Order: sequence, then structure tokens, then C-alpha cells
Amino acid sequence: MGAQSRTARAGDAAKSAANHPYVRRLVEDEELRDNIRAAFDAARDAYSRMANGNGPAKAVMDDKKVHRDLRTAAESLRDASEQLRGKRRKKRRLGLGRLLLIGILGAGLVLVLSEDARKAVMDRLFGAEEEFEYTSTTTPEPESVPTP
Repeated sequence: MGAQSRTARAGDAAKSAANHPYVRRLVEDEELRDNIRAAFDAARDAYSRMANGNGPAKAVMDDKKVHRDLRTAAESLRDASEQLRGKRRKKRRLGLGRLLLIGILGAGLVLVLSEDARKAVMDRLFGAEEEFEYTSTTTPEPESVPTP
């Protein structure tokens, strides 16, 4: 009778797990699974680097790859937890600094590639270019003709 009750309890646990929204989301959402897999891989790599014989304290303090792996694992776990709770990360908007940089680079490219734009900017900055004709006040010397 104990075996039947254990089997029945296991079946009930499986049914309740299948109906749980977190488990359902884990089964259905591929991006969530990818985030969990990336977090696990990064944590495993960090652990293997910390267990290489130098001691975990030294590895955590000095090893840049351990830092990178731990940061990747933390970011992936944060993304996974937000997805699991149903919150989607907002797409990052371009910051004001980045937008200003893109504008300056675009204006620079326009000035480099367009002669009309360069002339317009030079006219705005230094005034319109005055065109003049030069007339010499001296008369040219007559050409000497060789005598035969």
C-alpha cells in the first residue's frame, strides 16, 4: 500500500507541476531556456576557473575571465527571472549622448562627401565669397621680335 501511495503522490506532483505557470512558461519559451542555459554555462566556466588550484579567492579577485563569466551568468539569470515573472525587458532607447554623437558623425560625413554642403557651411560661417576680377594696372612689355 505504501508503494501505491508513493506512486499516486508522484503522479499528483507531476500533474500539479505541469499545471504550474512557471513550468508551462519554461516549456513554451525558448528564449527563457536559452537564458537559463547561458547562465548555467557561464557559471560552470567560472567555477572551473576558480577550481583550477590557485584558490577561489585569488581567481575571483584577479581573473578577468571569471569576472566576465560571473557577470554573464548574473545577467542571464536576471533576464530569465524577468521572463519567468512575465516582465519583458524594455528595449534600450538611444541615450542623448549617443544620439548627439550619431548626429555629429552624420554631419561630418555630409561635409566630407558633399561639396555643396561645404560651400553652404563656409558661406554661413565666413560670409559669402566675393568674386572679383583682377585687372592689371601695368601694361605688358611688348614682345621683342628677333631681327634676322
